[in-house]
Order: sequence, then structure tokens, then C-alpha cells
Amino acid sequence: MLFGGFASAASQQAKPSPVSDYLIGFKNNVNQNAVKSVGGKVVHQFKHMKVVQARLSEQAADALENKANISFVEEDHKAIAYGQTIPWGIPHINADDVQATGNSGSGVKVAILDTGIDASHEDLNVAGGASFVDGEPNPYNDGNSHGTHVAGTVAGLNNNLGVLGVAPSASLYAVKVLNSSGSGTYSGIAKGIEWAIDNNMDVISMSLGGDRGSSALQQAVDNAYNSGIVVVAAAGNSGAKGKKNTIGYPAKYASAIAVGAVDSSNNRASFSSVGDELEIMAPGVNILSSVPGNSYDYYNGTSMATPHVSGAAALILADNPSLSNVQVRNLMNNTATPLGDPFYYGNGVLNVLAAVQ
Repeated sequence: MLFGGFASAASQQAKPSPVSDYLIGFKNNVNQNAVKSVGGKVVHQFKHMKVVQARLSEQAADALENKANISFVEEDHKAIAYGQTIPWGIPHINADDVQATGNSGSGVKVAILDTGIDASHEDLNVAGGASFVDGEPNPYNDGNSHGTHVAGTVAGLNNNLGVLGVAPSASLYAVKVLNSSGSGTYSGIAKGIEWAIDNNMDVISMSLGGDRGSSALQQAVDNAYNSGIVVVAAAGNSGAKGKKNTIGYPAKYASAIAVGAVDSSNNRASFSSVGDELEIMAPGVNILSSVPGNSYDYYNGTSMATPHVSGAAALILADNPSLSNVQVRNLMNNTATPLGDPFYYGNGVLNVLAAVQ
């Protein structure tokens, strides 16, 4: 079908001409038939410009260039990442300054309770994990991308590609408690928490939540905290409604650190939940991190702020492994930069360098 317009020419050659992807610009309206008339196949028509992506031979491309309505015909060139990117959140919390001292979180175990982590990702090193999602037994397969994105913020490797995480040498553990649609159950989360306790995790990172409390879930979170684990949870994305508390669970429990989101100017993100339990703010707007398939993308949410705090806890523990989880929590809260009313900003924005110092 690709060579439909060149049947007689192709039959005279030993083998068909090679086909490549081209970007074809039109002067007036897009005319896909012009591409088809030279034996090409339109793959995609762009919405905001008079351009199509098409597969055709070099001879067909040359023929197309001579048509009156064609503005340009160019090969669809390959692009590569220009080395490692440092997302704005890393210097915003001064994690890069901590890393410059030689501390990158080595020896600290962080459990990511989420949709799983793509363990084949080029910029992640996953040390282990488990799944508590029915029908999705593989914690190293992330059909949603949320967990892989969170993991990259915590511990994106310090290499020559992708993104840099807060604590790139921390040990990541994929604890799948949410399915590929991004939903799960409190029982699944509780099972994941118990796994983290049994496997001696240092930090639990939960970029998840619900709007109803649960005695069982609270017991699980309390047990993790009482066992010495730093428990970090997203405050939620329900925004502010005056002085109404919009923080979700498990962030609302006293044993969890409730994390809100700010933008690069330290404005509270409009979606970031508020309430008396709000503890600390971290970058959560336009956060670049890893997603499945060796790719990278920008996400927003208190889900993105949470791993900044989880990674910071790893840096603090790596600097002084003798600290208790209570001491780590107090250090982050006491050194945060105040931003305003605690109901909306907690203790302020995270400053991990000040906490380590």
C-alpha cells in the first residue's frame, strides 16, 4: 500500500525504495491526497499547524516537493536528551548542595507505595518490592506511570541522562498498592505498610490518599511510625475552601508527615489541600521525572511534592544514621522556611541543607 502509486516503477527495480518518515508542510489547507498520490501514507495530521507526518520513499518526497501547495518536505529527524536534567525542585530544597558534600542518600531504604515502579527504566535502580494489587502481581511493572514518576524524584540516578533525584543513591523499593488505573484499597495500602515494616524500610513514601478515615489504616501507619520509619504522605489535591480542612488520609494521621505543594515562586499550588495537620511544603508544580519506557514527563500534584520530602529524609538519615524518625521529622519541620499561615503552608517549604547542617 505504501507503494501503490509506484507499482510500475517498483516492478522495474531489484527491490523497493526504502521508506522513511517525513514532515510535510502545506501552504494552504492540508491535502492528504497529495501525499497519497505519490505513494505516501499519512501517519499523523497536526492540529495547530498545516503539517502532516507521513511515510514515503525518497523519490516520492522529491516528487512531493514540486507540488504547488507544498511549503516544505523534511525528514523526521531523531532527537536525543542533552544529558542529565536537574528538575527545579532539587535546588529549590537545596538537595543539590547536600549532594555536593558527598551525601546522596546511600544506605537508606525508601519504600514507594504506589502503582509500582518500572524497574527497567534507565534512570532508576530498584532494589526490591512486592505487589498487593489483585491481578497485578508484578511490582516492577507500572501500567500507570505515577509510581515511576514518584520514584524518579526520590532517587533518579546521578548519571549522564534523564533526571537527578533528591537522594540518587538511596535504595528504592516498589510496593505496588495501586492498580494501573491509579486506584487501590485501604487494605492493600495497609498490607504494603506491613511489608515495609517487615523489610526494615527507613522511609515510606505515599503519594496517595482517600477522603475517609479508617481505623485499620491508622493502626498500620501508627505501627510503621512506632517501628521507627519516617512516614511521608501527600496532603491531597482538594485545594482550599476557606478554613475548611481538605487534607486526606493517611496524611491526616498524626504519625504521617502531611506534605503540601508549592510552585517555583513558593506560592501554594491551587490544588494543594490545607488544614491543621499540614506539616511541610515541597515542589509540586511542573515536576519533571521518570515515566515508564525510558521516558520523562512533567506532572503536578502533592504526589510530586511528597517524594521531595521522602528523598530529603533519606539524605538526613544518610548523614546521621543514628537519628530516630522523630528526630528526622523535627529537623525538617524546624528548618523549613516559613511561608505564611500554617493552615495553608504548614511549617513552610522544605530546606534539606539546613536540616542536614
